[in-house]
Amino acid sequence: CLQTSCRGGIFFAMSEQPPSPQRWKRLGSREVARTRIFSVESVDFHHPKRAKPQDFFVISAPDWVNVVALTPDHQLVLVRQFRYGTDDFSVEIPGGVIDAGEDPVAAGVRELCEETGYVGTSARLLGRVHPNPAMQNNRCHLVLVEGARPEARLDWDADEEFEIMTRPVDEVYQLAYAGGITHAMVLDGLLLFSPVWAELKESR
Repeated sequence: CLQTSCRGGIFFAMSEQPPSPQRWKRLGSREVARTRIFSVESVDFHHPKRAKPQDFFVISAPDWVNVVALTPDHQLVLVRQFRYGTDDFSVEIPGGVIDAGEDPVAAGVRELCEETGYVGTSARLLGRVHPNPAMQNNRCHLVLVEGARPEARLDWDADEEFEIMTRPVDEVYQLAYAGGITHAMVLDGLLLFSPVWAELKESR
């Protein structure tokens, strides 16, 4: 039988079914760095079939919220802002950090209002995702706000600066498919909103 291998020292025959993954047991942890927005921990995990534990770095951060805001004339509210990680501008849906103890839907309504001045007639949770489970322990909550209108004053943080715009829903999806939207959490929001938009279009 032919053999196949990848780097890492584990080999399986092509016709052999690899074993199911085992759950590692979390042991102790030590904080190695703390910033204004997240902390980094060295966490020991023990695999049930290995003699010694192994340490992994875990980024601990508060949960986030991103908002799909739909206007009465079926446009989505977008923001364009400079992002320090990519050193470039990014087209996104509004969003931000959820305060401790804050309800995710309430946080979405707040972030939408603060960043764009838009206020909706209804809001609900579309879903939740883990931004990067390989090394982060937080979640991003995706919220849908309908009937969004620009009725409130902007309330930006000191380092926030946005270009606020609205675009027809289908145009936003075309932009995403063309690579004009690259923020993963924004694409998650558009993915979860897709069946809602399909139903709305059918009912028009």
